[in-house]
Amino acid sequence: MENSWQIVRRYSDFDLLNNSLQISALSLPLPPKKLIGNMEREFIAERQKGLQSYLDVITTNHILSNCELVKKFLDPNNYSVNYTEIALQHVSMFFRSEPKWEVVEPLKDIGWRIRKKYFLMKIKNQPKERLMLSWADLGPDKFLSDKELQCAVKLLSACSHPYIYKVTFATANESSALVIRPFNEKGTLKDLIYKAKPKEPFLKKYCNPKKIQGLELQQIKTFGRQILEVLKFLHEKGFPYGHLHSANVMLDGDACKLLDLENALLGLPSFYRSYFSQFRKINTLESIDVHCFGHLLYEMTYGRPPDSIPVDSFPPAPSLSVVSVLESILSCDAMKNGMPTVSRLLQMPLFSDVLLTNSEKPQFKIPTKLREALKIAKECIEKRLTEEQKLIHQHRRLTRAQSHHGSEEEKKRRKILARKKSKRSTFESGEEHSAKYSNSNNSAGSGASSPLTSPSSPTPPSTAEHASF
Repeated sequence: MENSWQIVRRYSDFDLLNNSLQISALSLPLPPKKLIGNMEREFIAERQKGLQSYLDVITTNHILSNCELVKKFLDPNNYSVNYTEIALQHVSMFFRSEPKWEVVEPLKDIGWRIRKKYFLMKIKNQPKERLMLSWADLGPDKFLSDKELQCAVKLLSACSHPYIYKVTFATANESSALVIRPFNEKGTLKDLIYKAKPKEPFLKKYCNPKKIQGLELQQIKTFGRQILEVLKFLHEKGFPYGHLHSANVMLDGDACKLLDLENALLGLPSFYRSYFSQFRKINTLESIDVHCFGHLLYEMTYGRPPDSIPVDSFPPAPSLSVVSVLESILSCDAMKNGMPTVSRLLQMPLFSDVLLTNSEKPQFKIPTKLREALKIAKECIEKRLTEEQKLIHQHRRLTRAQSHHGSEEEKKRRKILARKKSKRSTFESGEEHSAKYSNSNNSAGSGASSPLTSPSSPTPPSTAEHASF
């Protein structure tokens, strides 16, 4: 796996990208223009460093790195298709067979996905009622057959649950799917948190909110409980989800209602995939839902997403019970040991005392054959994730080894070892030379009949002689 690539771009291309990203209201560190001396070698090297820093900032921002502008800039060959045109073609074909619908306006860039487009709709004989049509291409995790997919998508309009947003119409073919829902002027849970207008572009709404403020404790408790209840319901039904985030939760009165159940059926990647694919303990769709719930709970609590995952320490929250739940999902220990279950979360003090008043009886009948197909698809999705996590893990180990090998500390250590080895070699070769010299001396007199003897010591004078003297 590669974690870097090379791009050949002029400064003017960077400038154009930067202008396009101004909608995010983020202050991005693009190096300034220079009219005179901009071809000097030192300046070019300095600018190259600055542009690299600029790209680092963009690619580490979760929202910016996923936006079409950035992807097209970094990888134009793989992102050259105009999905708005493709979506319009599919929607036009749909209207030929369903003439009662009419497009009011395209809702440009309101979502984060490149291959998903939105349109504001109306029914011709009910001109005041507004609906939202979403069109999406199929993704890499589409493991249902075309027939199974069509059956599963059509089933969405028959699903009834107090915390699932109503689907008015849904259909799919061999290449894409189209879903129509009522348009909600209030917007999503993310719109509530960020105080945003639903129709505005995703980058404008969520990249840099003017005021960062979490929700009230009671809202956190109630919304959290409602979302956990619907996740539990889907898990029990064997229906894969894996796409929970605050923009996929619609506000309908005092209730939170889950959106985009079709995403898993179509095989689309999760908004948080780049996070949970780093941790091998998050390897089932249930654990993915719990991990995503952790992100959502953090956002509800603090009014912004976490800076990084895992979270080392949590800021003060409206209640310690909130922090307890967050720690069980987003802490270092949670990443090492695995996610709690949805049932376990429902038993935690933050949610266990929430009284849900909605009396609507959930209904979602999935035929046995389709349920089996969904089970197989779920296993395939999890298998692909596990393989991806394995590759990431191997790549990390390799990168760490290379980084360690090239570090200054390691270079010094290797120099010291080399010096010691050199000294040892010199010493050993000296000893060897000395031994050879000694052997050559010994072998030089080996031809004489008797060995050479040293002169005898003089005999000491006797005592008698001393006395007579």
